[in-house]
Amino acid sequence: MSALPERILLPTDGSEDAVRATEAATDLAKKSGAELHVVHVWHDVRGFAHDFVKRELKRQGQEILDEQVEKIRASGGEVAKAYIRKGRTSNEVIALCKEIDAGLLVVGSRGLGTVQRILMGSQSEEIVHHAQVPVLVLTGAEDFWPPAQIVVGEDFSDDARKAGELAAGIGKLYDAEGLLVYSHPDLPEVPPGETRSAVQNLTEMRERDESMLEDRAGALEGILGSRPQTRISGGYPANVLLEASQSVRPSLVAVGSRGLTGIMRTRLGSVSTKVVTAAQGPVLVYPHVE
Repeated sequence: MSALPERILLPTDGSEDAVRATEAATDLAKKSGAELHVVHVWHDVRGFAHDFVKRELKRQGQEILDEQVEKIRASGGEVAKAYIRKGRTSNEVIALCKEIDAGLLVVGSRGLGTVQRILMGSQSEEIVHHAQVPVLVLTGAEDFWPPAQIVVGEDFSDDARKAGELAAGIGKLYDAEGLLVYSHPDLPEVPPGETRSAVQNLTEMRERDESMLEDRAGALEGILGSRPQTRISGGYPANVLLEASQSVRPSLVAVGSRGLTGIMRTRLGSVSTKVVTAAQGPVLVYPHVE
């Protein structure tokens, strides 16, 4: 069973943020046999700019694209096709992704290092929020690739399942370890002095969660090649995932874009944003598609 994509799309702007994404996308394409497509989007000038200015912007964009393609090929990678587009980066990248039927987007993003700070309108964030395919985000960590561990944020939703399967497929390429984490911030504790039935109900709830988590681990074992460890926590999901990713570095954290569980209906969508913001390693976000 393989959940790996046949085509990978790499947006690049030649920045330091994009360098890590380029290295990871090139390596992943070589390891998996996927086609690697590269795009640069140049930004037009509003108003009545002289044609010379627009031609110059396009020329500079083409230079950036050509340079990145040459670097990929010099490192032993292959580029199936390179594209130059004009417009808003996130819009053009998402449109091209659909056009070529890419199965994975790989983007670079400057990590901010704290779960309290949210990305402020970056193009990477827009791509993560609006893409209809999984997005692999590479941050500024030094030891960022390849992953030695995959950490899957489980919430028993279909998005989380798909995120875990894709992460496991990537992890198998690199003989990575696996960790499946179910974090429930309102996980009830058994209160002292409760009746026998209340205690039994809470115990059964925990046993059910443990059983479901082990079932997911068993399913991922067939993809990863080894059985992932499991962990249930009552902490805040983003914090728990980030802490787990620090135990083995580099770790690839995988989340679905929307969660379905929680007594208070926790949305993993907000968690995925915080994880992308604060992670010191790669993050894989699987989209929720209606």
